[in-house]
Amino acid sequence: MKFNPADNIQDLQYFGEFGGVNPSISDSSTYTFLSAKTMFDTFEGNAEGCYLYSRHSSPSNLYLGQALAAMEGTESANVAASGMGAITPVLLQLCAAGDHIVSSRTIYGGTYAFMKNFLPKLGIKTSFVDITKLDVVEAAITPDTKALYCETVSNPLLEVADIEGLAKIAKKHNLKLVVDNTFSPLSVSPAKMGADVVIHSLTKFINGSSDTVGGVTCGTQEFIDALRNVNDGASMLLGPTMDSLRAASVLKNLRTLHIRMKQHSHNAMYLADRFEKDGLKAVYPGLKSHPSHELYKSMINPEYGFGGMMTLDVGTLDKANELMELMQERNLGYLAVSLGFYKTLFSAPGTSTSSEIPIEEQKEMGLTDGLIRFSIGLDNDIERTYQMMKSCMQELGIL
Repeated sequence: MKFNPADNIQDLQYFGEFGGVNPSISDSSTYTFLSAKTMFDTFEGNAEGCYLYSRHSSPSNLYLGQALAAMEGTESANVAASGMGAITPVLLQLCAAGDHIVSSRTIYGGTYAFMKNFLPKLGIKTSFVDITKLDVVEAAITPDTKALYCETVSNPLLEVADIEGLAKIAKKHNLKLVVDNTFSPLSVSPAKMGADVVIHSLTKFINGSSDTVGGVTCGTQEFIDALRNVNDGASMLLGPTMDSLRAASVLKNLRTLHIRMKQHSHNAMYLADRFEKDGLKAVYPGLKSHPSHELYKSMINPEYGFGGMMTLDVGTLDKANELMELMQERNLGYLAVSLGFYKTLFSAPGTSTSSEIPIEEQKEMGLTDGLIRFSIGLDNDIERTYQMMKSCMQELGIL
């Protein structure tokens, strides 16, 4: 039977403490033991089902972790207080002083800043490459390389990583392939294509209501146990713990992800197609003009489409800012960072979510001043939305 991540989520059932259809929330930071021996065993990681301290684990966090592991098809998962709270421990767990990472050059600005500015303080270097060129990726590998890092669909340029191709390179050189799948939940299952570790910012599509910050790391039981190890686990010792109340909230929202992703993808495809026909420079993996359209088409679960992220280049930063302000004024969405909300969110990434990347590097990778990144919402009548957006563009002389 074909792997369908939404079915795996649906098949999970948890009963609350009193028979509730939602699991009970354990609103405790610490847990009691009936015997000192059990406490010792729990510290050593040898007491299945026992809880010690919520920085280590809690019932709510484990419920959410199990659901996300099922979604990604991995053995286990560990939730964190933010997307960066998932990304940074993974890289610190995999690398030590003297080690090296090969990373996509078009990644989230915070991840880029961590690799470029913070990791060198610990003696860890990163080479940023065009992830779409496998020969360039392999050429960047050195004897000190420990990890390959990419985003399934890059933020903000929407470049597509050939995960199967990268996995073959990683296996050949005994490296770990780490994939940030934030833009593509349900659509793409990186672990099924050979990725060793899959990361999400739960803040985005998975939660979907822009009220929670969170992250998750999905991988083998061995790797997740290593992250949680009380002696040298990066997730345990750095402390990026998700609050139990937030974990319970994300778990509830996860149940509607399959419905939401279909609508996000449908709406984004509609708008990208219409604006491209209008003569705008639209970038969306679902468009045949996208350089990796066929690759991405072969990677996705078609039921969930090509995702909810789209970019339009309107020429200049001034025009981009004028357009975003006008669209917000007309109730078309919000001039805001982040993504995955029920309303459309838009921002100029060069001066926001990718501002950590130096201007000369932005230009080299094709991140232009006039680029607007759209997280397309769940609008019911997308033709109406298109007409309203088009009217704004015509008013400003963009169309």
